[in-house]
Amino acid sequence: MIQVYTGNGKGKTTAALGLALRAAGAGLKVYIMQFAKGRRYSEMLSLKKIKNVRLEQCGRSCFITRTVTKKDLESARAGLKKAREAIARRIYDMVILDEINIALKLKILKLSDVTAILKEAPESVELVLTGRYAHPQIIRLSDLTSEIKEVKHYFRRNIPARKGIEF
Repeated sequence: MIQVYTGNGKGKTTAALGLALRAAGAGLKVYIMQFAKGRRYSEMLSLKKIKNVRLEQCGRSCFITRTVTKKDLESARAGLKKAREAIARRIYDMVILDEINIALKLKILKLSDVTAILKEAPESVELVLTGRYAHPQIIRLSDLTSEIKEVKHYFRRNIPARKGIEF
């Protein structure tokens, strides 16, 4: 199955991490590749304590909000290669491609490369894709797509990101 969590609201990664926690509790093995992220997030500390969850990042220390660099391209491609191998080797029951939709939107990954992975993934592997701007082709290939819509957000009141809540 392929699940997609997209939209402009807060909670896409959180939803995917909730699935990882549930899967780990059921004894499943989970692999998480975070695209466009390279800084330390608090969930990394929690996930390190769960033996059947592996998290890797392939971004720089800040979320990409400016011009994409050659390093961004190289890191994302290396991350996609690792994720593809994790899927193909069938070691993991669930593979989460966090912020992959952003990586596609920013064109640091090719849509054809990502859709090929989705099409060739074994049925035994649950795939979860997160990030704003899910491409229509990704949505068509999914079995479940949830759009998380912002109705109200405290960032609009200039409240900064808080440790343990946003990172």
